[in-house]
Amino acid sequence: MTQTSDQATVEWLMQAIEALPSDDPVPLKTPGYNKYTTQKAHWIGWLNPAAGTGTYARSGDARGARTVYNRIVEPKMLLWLIEASGVPTGLVDAAKAAAASDMPMPTRAAAIRKHVPWAQVERALLKRDGAASPPLSFCNYFGPAQPF
Repeated sequence: MTQTSDQATVEWLMQAIEALPSDDPVPLKTPGYNKYTTQKAHWIGWLNPAAGTGTYARSGDARGARTVYNRIVEPKMLLWLIEASGVPTGLVDAAKAAAASDMPMPTRAAAIRKHVPWAQVERALLKRDGAASPPLSFCNYFGPAQPF
């Protein structure tokens, strides 16, 4: 079945991130890490409502993983996810080069996403061992509901 970048849920993204290798820890209060010591922990804390800091995955929140990826403004978060997920090295290098400027964080994050859009990250996550396919809605399985 063909996957589209609108099918991945925030919950699926969090599970996929939990399965990725962690980056090396840094000291607390390192810029770009918030209150975390790794970007993996930053992602999980940011996505997880149970952590008390999660921004997404709220009850009734219909936003998907693509929306989350497109709203991240911290370049370090994006670069870690891109590299850890297994995106091809040439794209990772291009994203790192785009992030190396003195531009504001949102501008650098947008430049990263120009080189590595969500569909590329999703594809890499799906290729990893143990990454389950994103859940699909009822309509993806059976088509739109038909009147009886």
